Amino acid sequence: MRDYLLTLCVTAAVTYLLTGPVRKFAIATGAMPEIRARDVHREPTPRLGGIAMFFGLCTGLLVADHLQNLSSVFELSNEPRALLSGAALIWLIGVLDDKFELDALIKLGAQMISAGVMVAQGLTILWLPIPGVGVVSLTPGQGTLLTVALVVVTINAVNFVDGLDGLAAGMVCIAAAAFFLYAYRLWYGYTIEAAAPATLFTAILMGMCLGFLPHNMHPARIFMGDSGSMLIGLILAASAISITGQVDPDALKIFEGSTRQATHAALPVFIPLVLPLTIIAIPMADLILAIVRRTWKGQSPFAADRGHLHHRLLEIGHSHSRAVLIMYFWSALIAFGTLAYSVHSASMWIVLGITVLSGIGLVLLLLPRFTPRAPRWAQSVVPPRYRRRKPAPVPEAAASGDADEDPMSSEERVPVPAGLHGATAIGNRGRFTDRRKAGTPS
Repeated sequence: MRDYLLTLCVTAAVTYLLTGPVRKFAIATGAMPEIRARDVHREPTPRLGGIAMFFGLCTGLLVADHLQNLSSVFELSNEPRALLSGAALIWLIGVLDDKFELDALIKLGAQMISAGVMVAQGLTILWLPIPGVGVVSLTPGQGTLLTVALVVVTINAVNFVDGLDGLAAGMVCIAAAAFFLYAYRLWYGYTIEAAAPATLFTAILMGMCLGFLPHNMHPARIFMGDSGSMLIGLILAASAISITGQVDPDALKIFEGSTRQATHAALPVFIPLVLPLTIIAIPMADLILAIVRRTWKGQSPFAADRGHLHHRLLEIGHSHSRAVLIMYFWSALIAFGTLAYSVHSASMWIVLGITVLSGIGLVLLLLPRFTPRAPRWAQSVVPPRYRRRKPAPVPEAAASGDADEDPMSSEERVPVPAGLHGATAIGNRGRFTDRRKAGTPS
């Protein structure tokens, strides 16, 4: 555990320290797209945060290779090299997309090729534990198709949820933390060496997200872009593939009887193993709803819109930060609830706790619909949003209709674009245009 924590901390430190220079590089190269209709930020913000995250990944793998307790992962398995190969390819495509806005089909093809590169080097699903059937060995073709599908779905699920400051990095960090605890339990608790690569991948993934989050929290100073979202999605998928397709269920030896009976009885243990969909349930739900919504409207599934879950939270009335925290809450509830159930499936306290927390989450989700108002005697001690609003006084001249309308007050203030370098331009920046009408004296 100490070596994993050291790897995590080094990865986080490198990612954090490199994000500042990468931000300046993104500004210098013009990797700052114009604000689109679906965006929620108000000023152009640099992308390419995935560059710092990729170098954090490389540093984490390099440090782990030189640690005594983790070097065996590189000696006994080719999975770290397979991950680095696929990550380098998907990261390069993401960097090009952040700068030049590649077509969606090109990115989809790159995702499939990256998954194929990992499969060619041994990072693939070999078998699946299916309840009632037993352990099913997959043919090379079946394993390849399932691996590629899992990688593509996970990458796009993470990419779809990357719509608010700090949202994607935080949710993936929560999922990686739950996955790390489960993989570490298999590796250390059951002495299954095949679970060691997944444990290492998730520790590095947590470090990448934690190092990037201070720069990406609202208001974000830099975005990870597709170079970051596709990268962390691929690492999360690789962790799930490693522990799903490489760990033999019979190695657990926790049940007596035939393979079919053991697999059926160990269903709670295999819940996070079969597919990582329970870990990234919210991004996956957002992905499925987006595809259904766009297809129903006759649009391409890759067409962008403002119908994602985080957009709906903003429409309900949540602030930017509160919407992110609500998404964090539900991600943690699903991820760690699944983890707890896989460890103690017979405990009713776990089910009861998940039910109670789900109720609290629903109350927080609908809170803007039922904003309470404090009584008059408590107006001075409650936050302003809970106070009763006083009607604004109407001027006598306005009430009588004799006052001339002030052209300065009726004209809407139009925000000025941030200029060439956006939010980081050096010098004074005017927030609003000159409100004088054309022809008026200066």
